[in-house]
Amino acid sequence: MAAITASMVAELRAKTDAPMMECKKALTEADGNFDKAEEILRVKLGNKAGKAAARITAEGAVTAFIEGASGALLETNCETDFVTRNDSFLALAKAAAELVARNNPADVVALGALPYSQDGFGPTLEDVRKGLIGKIGENMSFRRFKRFSGASKLACYLHGTRIGVVVEYEGDETAAKDVAMHVAAMKPVALASADVPAELIQKERSVAMGKAEEDRKAAEAAGKAPQSADIVAKRVEGGVQKYLKEVSLFNQMFVKNDKQTVEQMLKERGTSVKSFTLFVVGEGIEKKVDDFAAEVAAQVAAAKAGA
Repeated sequence: MAAITASMVAELRAKTDAPMMECKKALTEADGNFDKAEEILRVKLGNKAGKAAARITAEGAVTAFIEGASGALLETNCETDFVTRNDSFLALAKAAAELVARNNPADVVALGALPYSQDGFGPTLEDVRKGLIGKIGENMSFRRFKRFSGASKLACYLHGTRIGVVVEYEGDETAAKDVAMHVAAMKPVALASADVPAELIQKERSVAMGKAEEDRKAAEAAGKAPQSADIVAKRVEGGVQKYLKEVSLFNQMFVKNDKQTVEQMLKERGTSVKSFTLFVVGEGIEKKVDDFAAEVAAQVAAAKAGA
């Protein structure tokens, strides 16, 4: 039996992109023969996509594609930050955004059915996704996308691969790109105060009322007269109005000039923004927190059991 060294495992992993433990098992089974080990991995990797499908994908990349008045913003997820730097994963994410823009699929299922080939996998995008899951050894999925098509111009800003913004506008392109960058930094929830969702306003009002109640209890404990109901109501409403200004794009202070609001900047530059779309990788997904020591112990135990 040939001795399987760490350098041999690393070399096979570099050649195949397969998970390290799978590389070690394949080399052991092949008695150190690289060609045979690679063949064993090719057979095994076909089943890996199904095993990975249940794992949480809270990392990933936001990609965009714009061509004229049409475009798309897409979030593609994976399990670890390491894979977000994988060339094959990034190529898949970028190609999928272009497919959304050009084909206008109804949902991620329809997106997966579109023709696409990459890294020897195909003939559909879904086939490539499954193939790369086997090749890379991590689950990956298309989480959400937004397609744009109409009379408005489009401006995009990508902050690395984790945040993406597309703005629909009329007017100056530079001003629109500045707004996209501002949205990525400040993360407004609506264009104007009137557009903020009612449930967010109610949540903020409840917070303000809770704070007012705490202040009332503190005043009573200190032997002071509590504020009147009218004053409390005005404080609560003042807190809500402050919140609305903080989360609405037009009322926010512009990141490049805190002496003017975004609305004032746009007016000064003859530009109007009709909408914005903001994607942040993993937003709303519950991430799995791994115990690294426990994970290593589990891998060692599994290796011993398979020996």
